[in-house]
Amino acid sequence: MEPFLTILGTAHLEKILGKGSPDGTFKEWRFSRELCRNIRTILDSRGVPCIIDHLAANIHYPRSCNQKELQKLELFDRVQLVNSYASLFGKDNIIYVSCHVNASGMGDRWMPNRGWCCHTSRGRTKSDALADLFYAEAEKILPKGTTFYEDWSDGDPDIESGLYVLSNTACPAVLTENFFMDNLEDLKYLQSGTGMTEIATLHANAIYRYFQMERLAK
Repeated sequence: MEPFLTILGTAHLEKILGKGSPDGTFKEWRFSRELCRNIRTILDSRGVPCIIDHLAANIHYPRSCNQKELQKLELFDRVQLVNSYASLFGKDNIIYVSCHVNASGMGDRWMPNRGWCCHTSRGRTKSDALADLFYAEAEKILPKGTTFYEDWSDGDPDIESGLYVLSNTACPAVLTENFFMDNLEDLKYLQSGTGMTEIATLHANAIYRYFQMERLAK
């Protein structure tokens, strides 16, 4: 049997504008990398092979790149990395989990939206089964009263979207939006030790359950 592998995706680069809290105390790129490290630690303890796509805060792209070009290059690199491993391990033996924090605006003011959600690519794929496990674990672990953004129009809760890292990766892939960094209450949770532990645990549990399910299927 081929080994299973999880690739965790960090969120954006430090250079990308608007990816933080209005008070400047929180940066998505930093939180995402810490979250990925915590998830990897839990998975390592359970014997689940795991790597992280980009831990560096910035990648040395041409200095002439504007924000839009920088984001395109970054996303292209992430997809190329995932697809290279999918070719090596087999696309059914690898998953990609991109870990983000949501925002209603551009990080310049506090907003009312709160909560958690998980995205997949459009259409019925194995990513939907992975997303189902994420929602199940989130509902068990996250604080009582958490808002869950869901789209049941296709029979499951995940939000289907055309996000590049989901539509262009060869393997099952999901992207989680872990609360809102421009909401004061959500930010308080994100910056707490409890928040980091619970969010990391729900990710690790969903990934572990998915590979257990896959092993039984094989």
